[in-house]
Amino acid sequence: MAQQVLGQSIARREDAAFLNGEAKFTADITLPGMLHMAILHSDYAHALIKDIDLSAARQMPGVVEIITGADTAEMMPLPCIMNPAGEAAHFPPHPYGLPGAQTVLATDRVRYIGEFVAIVVAKTRQQAYEALPQIRVDYEPLAIVTDAEAALQPESVQLHETVPNNLNQYVSHGGKAATLAAIESAEVVVKQRLRNQRVTHNAVETRATIGDYNAATQDYTLWTNTQIPHGNRFLLSQLVMGIPYNKLRVIAPHIGGAFGSKGYLYPDTAIALFLAKRLGHPVKWVDTRRGLAHSTVQARDQIQYVTLAGTKAGKITALHCTCYANLGAYPATNGPGAPAVLTGCSITGAYAIAHPFYEVYCAFTNLVPTGPMRGAGRAEAIYLIERMVDLYAQKIGKDAAEVRRLNLVPANDFPYSNGLGWTYDTGNYEVALNQALAKIDYANMAQQKAAAKSRGKRLGMGLGTYVAIAGVGPSGVMAREIGLNGSTWGSAHLRVHPTGEVSVITGSQPHGQGHVTVFSQIVGEHLGVDIEQVEVLHSDTKGAIYAQGSYGSRTYSVEGATIYQATQKINKKARRMAAHLLQVPETEIVVEPGKFFVKGQPEAVKTLKDIALALWYAWDLPEGMEPGLEVITFFDPPDFNYPFGTHIALVEIDQVTSEVDLVRYVAVDDFGHVGNPMIVDGQTHGNIHLGISQALVEETVYRQNGRLVSDEFSNYAIAKASHLPMFELARTVTPTPHNPLGAKGAGDVSNPAAAPAVVNAICDALKDLGITHLDMPVTNEKIWRARQRAESQSVSKGLFL
Repeated sequence: MAQQVLGQSIARREDAAFLNGEAKFTADITLPGMLHMAILHSDYAHALIKDIDLSAARQMPGVVEIITGADTAEMMPLPCIMNPAGEAAHFPPHPYGLPGAQTVLATDRVRYIGEFVAIVVAKTRQQAYEALPQIRVDYEPLAIVTDAEAALQPESVQLHETVPNNLNQYVSHGGKAATLAAIESAEVVVKQRLRNQRVTHNAVETRATIGDYNAATQDYTLWTNTQIPHGNRFLLSQLVMGIPYNKLRVIAPHIGGAFGSKGYLYPDTAIALFLAKRLGHPVKWVDTRRGLAHSTVQARDQIQYVTLAGTKAGKITALHCTCYANLGAYPATNGPGAPAVLTGCSITGAYAIAHPFYEVYCAFTNLVPTGPMRGAGRAEAIYLIERMVDLYAQKIGKDAAEVRRLNLVPANDFPYSNGLGWTYDTGNYEVALNQALAKIDYANMAQQKAAAKSRGKRLGMGLGTYVAIAGVGPSGVMAREIGLNGSTWGSAHLRVHPTGEVSVITGSQPHGQGHVTVFSQIVGEHLGVDIEQVEVLHSDTKGAIYAQGSYGSRTYSVEGATIYQATQKINKKARRMAAHLLQVPETEIVVEPGKFFVKGQPEAVKTLKDIALALWYAWDLPEGMEPGLEVITFFDPPDFNYPFGTHIALVEIDQVTSEVDLVRYVAVDDFGHVGNPMIVDGQTHGNIHLGISQALVEETVYRQNGRLVSDEFSNYAIAKASHLPMFELARTVTPTPHNPLGAKGAGDVSNPAAAPAVVNAICDALKDLGITHLDMPVTNEKIWRARQRAESQSVSKGLFL
């Protein structure tokens, strides 16, 4: 038998190129005759453009061209491809009757600070940026609105003529009347306003684009660091530029992180291609950190009014949420999907709640557009339910862990419909909870708190139990229930060469997750090929089958499952060929990875290489068999998959300074069968870090005039590695039946547990002061001020000792 490679922690094949500097990112690419472009962003959150004076800028050294919205007016607006509300929604217009978004350059009006107004093209990048301040724009300021609730009020300024009251869409899930009735009759009712603050995608690599045009062949080539190269190709060619699909090639070089931020169609891609054709030279753009903050899609930004009802004994009976989601000035490519569906259908978390209801008002405001980010929608939902469960447990005087245990979906109730649209596939949620509690030594928590108190620390413990939809996806469900104007099946082209080596063209697009390694492991496991002999091709639309990209924790469970199915088709053809070569019935051939032998006669054997060579020569084939050993395979899963787990945070708060120290973090997750445990651990580390960072420090801060003040690493806080404990990870394994690998998503699904675990821990440490809730980010200053208020109130009442 071949040595098992799938499921092993094999070192990443990709890393050598990164470590020795050979990996090429978009910024590293230089083409002959290349010009450089810089983008002038709007200085106003909302204004009419009265005039643009380019005369001074045109005289600057090295300037080749400057364009404005008047030059790109014939290009169609960017499209929005996710519209859960369907015909009831309101969008900016698109010529094809689709939901529209922003134009590639502003024409007569700007709607957020950062919107693209003009482009300078120069011989060097420095010259292009130096010319930008010389452009004079005459703006007529208009009233602005930055808050989603305020935007919906009748007196609010109107952003788009086609969007009455700035309401993009209203969506609801669950039964409103039944939920309200259950709340009305409940023994205990808990209400809380929750704020999931706006955050910035801060990948190490900013966005970057190169456009090129061959006048002789009329071919366009786009290099851009996108998660969806095939999606960009289709949307750009068909819905923005109006050029033949076969005349556009999109290449995604190595990507320095994305976390969802590069899963969109951005205006710079169309602009670079437009300018390349216009000027007859390749045109390159690499964003700055400030530029990223002002124009790369941001995330979260929900206000949730939540009511949870239950019994005095701890059984939750109803959950109601009214949410206001801030979409920014325009819909991102799939912007409405996160608040409308991913949050809306996920608010019950891991609990069996008889009467859930969610409604959301998605509003346009004068801010940067928002869209999915790592943990998209589910992070907001799990934060909601996990905070509410803690508040409920505190109100009824019950242990928070026991309240969770009482309400978890029972292991024998799967598949389980959560009443909001999701049907959970498999799970044993209590096992994960119990393991996490054991690892944190929950039984001795009182002693741990006493020990901390003796050191001048307040110890708090917080739970984050979650289930998160993953494995995007079943294409029909994505269209019918989530409003996706597109498809989400997996694709793979697998070729066995006459040498026995294997090439795989995959539909996924890596941006740091180790796809090459894991896909090689799948092939190596099932074809018996050394993983170093497996070539994984990706990220280039030329000569490749249409592919979906990487997002929504889908790569291993969808694209990986597609590759697995391709190996099975290879083995099926190889088995028939082996039977022909060995002159026995096909039923007599035993298949083991990499070899095919006669039952009971292991010496009568053909290797995969033998068969590939015979099929390449094609001198002697079975009747009806075609030469070659390669297949193209597609896989559209029957349903999503649902990873789950429990995370526990332990924090200490200094009695004097209120400084928070995260002292321990335990995570027990279930991703089904995993392809490479080490890589999955790395993904989990990243998810936890992002959740901790949002809980404690991250926030995209705007002034009332719509001006962004957190636009650099110097003023946008991110949790440092030195502030984090060693993460203590464990996993249970509950396979899904929805793909042949039994795999569940792992890329971003463990993120939703982290923020509530940390905030719950902080609130637990402060509950004796009567502090029940603090909105994220829960900074040291916010804690200190809350303590001052609580302690001063206690003194005034004669209660503080």
